[in-house]
Amino acid sequence: MDYLKNFVIPFVGLSTGDHEFEFLIDDKFFECFEYSEIKRAHVNVNLNLKKHDRMLEFTFTMTGTLEVTCSRCLDQFDLPIEGEEVLFVKFGHEYKEEDDDVIVIPETDSQINISPFIYDYLSLMVPFRVIHPENEDGHSACDPDVISRIDKSSEQKEVDPRWDKLRDLNVE
Repeated sequence: MDYLKNFVIPFVGLSTGDHEFEFLIDDKFFECFEYSEIKRAHVNVNLNLKKHDRMLEFTFTMTGTLEVTCSRCLDQFDLPIEGEEVLFVKFGHEYKEEDDDVIVIPETDSQINISPFIYDYLSLMVPFRVIHPENEDGHSACDPDVISRIDKSSEQKEVDPRWDKLRDLNVE
């Protein structure tokens, strides 16, 4: 958890206007999150903090790769990611989330930990179903051994005749 101290931004001493920060997200970052499905990564995060009188505006620009598991062949591969997210931080009496991209923090706070937001943004960039991209020849880059086993098992299935009877029923 000490590693995440690198993601704490003290905003009280900053002047009004733009401030730039850069972070490298790697394996060590995701180790800090107990149930993370992402274990390996190499992502550059460029953060623009625009400080207003009564609000902070964070713009996260993320590019790099996340190691993911292929949903088809269960092999690991690097998924290229690229995206931009904006977070608005307002000041109030107590912490609350007003919207997906708007939070309120107590006026007494002098710093903010942006690591949970980076974690969420990167996790949401991984599609629900991840499949190897095609190679230069236009063929699947999935493990051919696993794909042939899947094809063989799908050919061997016999259809239960009871399902045929149910398909004959026409419900309108």
